[in-house]
Amino acid sequence: MSDTSNLIAAIDIGTTKIVAVVGRKTEDGRMHIVGIEKVPSTGVKRGVVLNIEETVNAIKDLVFNVEAKYDVKLYEVYVGIAGQHIKSLQNRGYRYIETSHEITQYDVDQLYKDNFKIPLEAGENILHVFAQDYVVDNESGVKNPIGMSGRRLEGNYHIVLGRVASVNNIEKCINRVGLKLNDLILEPMASARSVLTAEEKEAGVVLVDIGGGTTDVAVFYDGVIQHTAVIPFGGNVVTSDVKEGCAVLQKQAESLKTQFGSALGDLEREDMVVTIPGIEGWEPKEISFKSLAYIIQARMEEIVDYVMYQIECSKLYDKLGAGIVITGGGALLKNLPQLVKFRTGLEVRIGIPNKYLVDSQIDEVSKPIYSTSIGLLLSAMDNPIKKVVEQKLFDDDLQEDEAMTKKAASQPRKEKKRREKPEYTTGDLFGSFKKTIAGIFDEKDVEM
Repeated sequence: MSDTSNLIAAIDIGTTKIVAVVGRKTEDGRMHIVGIEKVPSTGVKRGVVLNIEETVNAIKDLVFNVEAKYDVKLYEVYVGIAGQHIKSLQNRGYRYIETSHEITQYDVDQLYKDNFKIPLEAGENILHVFAQDYVVDNESGVKNPIGMSGRRLEGNYHIVLGRVASVNNIEKCINRVGLKLNDLILEPMASARSVLTAEEKEAGVVLVDIGGGTTDVAVFYDGVIQHTAVIPFGGNVVTSDVKEGCAVLQKQAESLKTQFGSALGDLEREDMVVTIPGIEGWEPKEISFKSLAYIIQARMEEIVDYVMYQIECSKLYDKLGAGIVITGGGALLKNLPQLVKFRTGLEVRIGIPNKYLVDSQIDEVSKPIYSTSIGLLLSAMDNPIKKVVEQKLFDDDLQEDEAMTKKAASQPRKEKKRREKPEYTTGDLFGSFKKTIAGIFDEKDVEM
């Protein structure tokens, strides 16, 4: 078995495909991709797991292929989450500084945790809380308030919500395969991590990830996330339109779209046709490139208009100096950048997920279809096992609240916590297996 120290594994559960990607963090803080594998997805619709059994079987096949091909063993994974149930909102909280009037890390952490107390609708759960900026005694635009003097600290946050049932279904699928779910990462943020630059986020940019079942949108300005949304349309609806408009089979429609399709019908020639073999007993069918392009263009215009609506909701249209970056499998559609530029009036480029990777012999790292998968690894590298960190913060609060209780009563509870607490530390991706599989992992894991 190959050296598996510092390995990170991620699984992207999509509507058309499920992708597993394994990478290793290098000494200079970049990511080296060890391998990428994918299998067809049949139990997912619009980014939501609808058939547990089919999804579990697909993940089992995927994990087996990865372990056999790349000579690694997967134990813990990061997983992306999207779907039409994803919502976002803005929240503003404040806190008075009591001790010495100097803002500490504790004050910032407490203000962050207050966001988890906001009222939610039944069945909703907070997936992510992103700090945008702070206000110290009416001094706005503060990025890092730690060490500043002040009496009142305010924070602006972007909160991402998801359905509890959808989260539980994903976790159930991962656990039934025999893997441990380290963390769920919002897929638009993962895609943005792999294809956007810090300069683009500072100037203002929109990330549009066109997947099989959904189109993910993330708006950045001033270096931080300002707006997120998941549009319940993707490449699948385009394929369905081609199937109905050309009266062909589903697999033929997909081939027509990817090989001969275009997002602008006016640029295609009328005399160019493609011949589709007929079903048994039927004559072959000729389909015009121009007619095919007009079918695709109609649906892509609808998707772009939804994206434009989300940009308007962010109220940042006039501040998007870096324009729009499109990625995902849908970004490969011919003439799509021209259509997006025409419909939005913004500059457009295609995002390739190889900006933050070590040179690799794997061709997939240069394909937009794998932007989310590679972004999951990069996000995990930035914030390894974030849930454990949050749990430690809450444990500290619990100890303060119980400080006045009797020592004899509090001691058993602390021992119980130690038994239930994961054995690994923050960033130790596979620490829970060190005792049972000796010699495979070394202490370099702790450095991640």
